Amino acid sequence: MSNTTWENLVKKQLKTEDIYSVLTKDNLEGIQVKPYYDSVQKPLVNLPKIEESTHLVARYHESLEEDVFAFILDQNVENLEQKTIFVNNVDLAGHISPKEEDQYFSLIDVFDEKEAVINDQLVKELLAKEFKRNICVDISLHQNAGAAIYQQLGIALAKTKELVEVYGPEILNKLIFRIATGGNYFFEMAKLRAFKMVFNQLSKEYGLDEIPYIFAETSLRNKAVSDNENNLIRSTLELASAMIGGADAVFSNNYLVDRSTENSEEISFKQQIVLAYESIINVFEDAANGSYYVEDITQQIAEKSWALFVEIEEAGGYLELLKQGIIQKKIYNHAVEEQRWVEEGKIKLIGVNLYPKLEVKKTVEELYNETSIKAVRWAEMFE
Repeated sequence: MSNTTWENLVKKQLKTEDIYSVLTKDNLEGIQVKPYYDSVQKPLVNLPKIEESTHLVARYHESLEEDVFAFILDQNVENLEQKTIFVNNVDLAGHISPKEEDQYFSLIDVFDEKEAVINDQLVKELLAKEFKRNICVDISLHQNAGAAIYQQLGIALAKTKELVEVYGPEILNKLIFRIATGGNYFFEMAKLRAFKMVFNQLSKEYGLDEIPYIFAETSLRNKAVSDNENNLIRSTLELASAMIGGADAVFSNNYLVDRSTENSEEISFKQQIVLAYESIINVFEDAANGSYYVEDITQQIAEKSWALFVEIEEAGGYLELLKQGIIQKKIYNHAVEEQRWVEEGKIKLIGVNLYPKLEVKKTVEELYNETSIKAVRWAEMFE
């Protein structure tokens, strides 16, 4: 169908000549989205991932040992063999001595965001471990604090550059990126794909050709305390975005926001099982490749992320801007604008600001602080 044919058809259906004002949707990312795509300017090559199949990661529980291959660990477990283990506890990481058949990954952030420093002692201890990936660059906090997608990726690159400057480019293939996927389904797919592009570009600056190891988890940002069933739907879509976007591992945070039960832990993990075994989307290398829409926004996000990274570097680097409070202010400005969109109903959250419309209990000023990066859920305004 040609563009003109499509336009004429839509004009007839909408009974208006001005179809673009009706069909065009604004977004806070500054990404241009067209209502109709019939081509893409620069088709992308297949964007690979490191793992052949996406790891479906569960929080460790004894009852899951038989059926689950990948666990996130907060405490020591004896005789856990031939599993993929994501270590989430700094003390535990210090005690682990992996065997050859083990696959261990560190999810411990080596950046101290409050002090604006890299924990050098921790980096050296982790690099001494025989882990598959030793050093975690955590930008899940930034997503949960309300950072824009391009800000999250620009910050990830800037944090990576800080590590390379201290420990050399050989650290690039020792990194694991912990990323939270939000509720903007196609944008989140594009986020992971764009990150592969910009990370590869950064590695080429050092004469390498690396792709990032991505550990994707569900966001807290759009979850509500009194809205458990909808939380499940939201996190299922987030997991799908991550798998289609090409994450190497996915993890579903508990859909119950304010508490955790054995049953809720099990259900949260089984979301991944249903997605993987009903749709097989965890085995494709780049399932979104060829979608004109996703390809287009992937490239736009990559360009905006790289531009922010360059801006951060030219101003002195991530840690320097963190010390000056500039990074915090950038995230704060976007987060507050996003929260206003929630308050005004431009961002719809079923059960929170749509069916029913609740009264505002906390103001933007009470929820956010321009001097610190902290996780804030949209629904907190109404709870």
